[in-house]
Amino acid sequence: MWSVVLMGLAGLLIGGAYTFFQQKKPRWVPISFAVLAVMALVAAYLLTLPAN
Repeated sequence: MWSVVLMGLAGLLIGGAYTFFQQKKPRWVPISFAVLAVMALVAAYLLTLPAN
């Protein structure tokens, strides 16, 4: 279940990055949102792996 929540969060973060990019905000703002989105997707993937 947490993987679905993290994937939704990643989608919101990507949308925020795109919006801030269109608004011509400082470069580090959309990049940081994109990095956080990638981290959320990696965490969601890691949660789907079987525990050994």
